[in-house]
Amino acid sequence: MYPDLTLSGPWRKSSRSNNGANNCVEVAGIMGCSAAVRDSKNPTGPALIFPPAAFTALVTAVKTGRLNLS
Repeated sequence: MYPDLTLSGPWRKSSRSNNGANNCVEVAGIMGCSAAVRDSKNPTGPALIFPPAAFTALVTAVKTGRLNLS
């Protein structure tokens, strides 16, 4: 069963989105889950759904630079 994203909170752009640049991610809270993440250039496209522990791990990995591929 997939969560109903119409029941999610408002989508928010990353604070690192460079003042409205088109290379952004958006996050929304979902009732009964932790968060959904989507590409802001494709708001009707797919979203990744994370349970609370997995979303916390993702945010921690991003903040510490473990996902930096450069």
